[in-house]
Amino acid sequence: MARPRKFDEQQVLRSATEAFWTSGFAATSLDDLTQATGLGKGSLYGAFGDKQALFQRVLDGYCDNATAGLRARLSGSNSSSAERLRALFHAVAAVGDTPAPQRACLLAKSTAELAATNSEVAAKAQRTFTTIAELLQAEVENGQAAGDIPADRDARRTAHHLLAVLRGMEALTEASMDASVLRDAADAALTAAGLDAI
Repeated sequence: MARPRKFDEQQVLRSATEAFWTSGFAATSLDDLTQATGLGKGSLYGAFGDKQALFQRVLDGYCDNATAGLRARLSGSNSSSAERLRALFHAVAAVGDTPAPQRACLLAKSTAELAATNSEVAAKAQRTFTTIAELLQAEVENGQAAGDIPADRDARRTAHHLLAVLRGMEALTEASMDASVLRDAADAALTAAGLDAI
């Protein structure tokens, strides 16, 4: 009979996430992971498999949380779809006002580092970005149905445009670009979608 685990799996995954997020996949060694998680190499491998398998668990959890967070942000009956889209872009642009250095989201960082050589990472990135685009498209369509977004906008293409701008804004934030650049990008994207600027 296998002995019960004497550690909190979710806490270990959170610690591993921080390690990979800080240094990237290649630069995070097994020693880094054992130090971050507090587990020995045998326990780490026994519970999660090799470094690649652990990283995939980390990335899957991060992407699932990110899409769940966006779904929650874009739901609710207290505001309209148009208001929720404006609030989303306002929130991303406002990150540029914080003085602390920002880091890219783990998905963006992992995609840049690994998607060309790791099919699992590439597939997860594509699925996640597709889900985000679908959530944005649903909001655009809801806004059109409510008369808040012009009906002549192609909802799918508009969602793809919004997705591209959001991802670009996140990259600019990591580069410590002035907050006015982020606001300009947000305003232009919202205007193109037929929404009032923030």
